[in-house]
Amino acid sequence: MAQNSRPKPEFPAWPQFGEEERTGLVRALEQGQWWRIGGSEVDTFEQEFGAYHGTPHALAVTNGTHALELALQVLGVGPGTEVIVPAFTFISSSQAAQRLGAVAVPVDIDPDTLNIDPASAANAITPRTAAIMPVHMAGQMCDMDALGKLSADSGVPLIQDAAHAHGAEWNGRKVGELGSVAAFSFQNGKLMTAGEGGLVTFVDAGQREEAFLRHSCGRPSTDRYYFHKTSGSNFRMNEFSASVLRAQLGRLAGQIDIRERNWPLLSGLLAGIDGVQPQTVDSRATRNPHYMAMFRVPGLAAERRNRLVDALIERGLPAFAAFRAIYRSDGFWETGAPRESVESIAARCPHTEAVHEDTVWLHHRTLLGTEEHMHQIAGIVSETLATL
Repeated sequence: MAQNSRPKPEFPAWPQFGEEERTGLVRALEQGQWWRIGGSEVDTFEQEFGAYHGTPHALAVTNGTHALELALQVLGVGPGTEVIVPAFTFISSSQAAQRLGAVAVPVDIDPDTLNIDPASAANAITPRTAAIMPVHMAGQMCDMDALGKLSADSGVPLIQDAAHAHGAEWNGRKVGELGSVAAFSFQNGKLMTAGEGGLVTFVDAGQREEAFLRHSCGRPSTDRYYFHKTSGSNFRMNEFSASVLRAQLGRLAGQIDIRERNWPLLSGLLAGIDGVQPQTVDSRATRNPHYMAMFRVPGLAAERRNRLVDALIERGLPAFAAFRAIYRSDGFWETGAPRESVESIAARCPHTEAVHEDTVWLHHRTLLGTEEHMHQIAGIVSETLATL
């Protein structure tokens, strides 16, 4: 068969939904209270999600960016402080800190796992550092052993950006069991979704109580007289979103099982293509939900990588260019940027400089396909690379 006549693969659709979501929406509708203060869907979702992730202290919010911002505020991040973030991440990781008036300090990543490098994070700590933000890239958890030790030794708390890591585990421990705050996203492409939404898991009840106040304009849930105890904003999740997310949570484990089964096959096939390097899986990450199927083509310049992405899309693969290094986006410099040049940051982030140009990712719905799909993906990637 000629290379461009290969049929386009038909992957499972995303989002996935069914009667469980419909039932939940009707349940939320008929309870007659559509916001969290009078309803029960958000409260119940928090309990269910927290239990699944190993903590009783969960708070649902409007989106993943707000989840990060709220979590950072509870940790004391604000003007005059710094937050260490990986240079290779979606820009919400840095913007959440910057919107609080803090300085975001980008550090380099490991070129294999694509996660924050603990040694680079350690070198960036100053007396102003208020938090370190590991981002579990594509569901592959960061080195939480090294980062946990760094946090304990330095006294700087961790905040896990777990937007890609629903259901992930490190050495058999769930995200909420690792002793640090974590923030999740339920945006439309995420591993479970209500279109938008977010959630924070906390270490203790006191943190969760402060966060509740701040996510509800500083107002306690029992207040009748508009007595606002803290500053804050309206980050409350609505009842309809929570009802959908309860159903989505019920699907999560089975979907992770499928992706965990398919990734070793796809990864091996991709690794067999000359010049292709799949994201490495750390053996200590005992449960990886695989938000993205990521691979590098080291040495590929951004322009050719972008052509590769366009060609893969044309062949039927839901492909995307990797995140741009945060310091190479204009938005990073508008507020809360470090007092150094792009070139200075790039010089100390050589792995990020390479990765953000040579990496491609495929949407996780590809990993919900069949073994035949995995072979189709690898064949299309191989054929397409040969034409660049």
